Amino acid sequence: QRIQSAVAADRINTDLLALDSQVTDCNSAFFDVAHDYRGCIAGCHEVLRRQGLLRGIWCLDPDEQLSPGQSALIDRVYADYPELNDDAFVQANLDRWLGD
Repeated sequence: QRIQSAVAADRINTDLLALDSQVTDCNSAFFDVAHDYRGCIAGCHEVLRRQGLLRGIWCLDPDEQLSPGQSALIDRVYADYPELNDDAFVQANLDRWLGD
């Protein structure tokens, strides 16, 4: 809604521009841009593992792993932008989703 309102007003405010760079920073860590996306699947699995949705980050290809330093980058974006993760929502619903 914020974006649609900004477009309708023909004005993009600075908080939306800041959000754009924050989301880009997070995506860079999760999808492993620094290593040509080699750790993109493992990076997504790592986020899901941290949330409790996966037990590990295993992939069909055993060579598909987090790239060197990728875990630290994910730690950093989690620390820098805690408002961008949905961990509290996941935790609130995890038992219901994974229940019998």
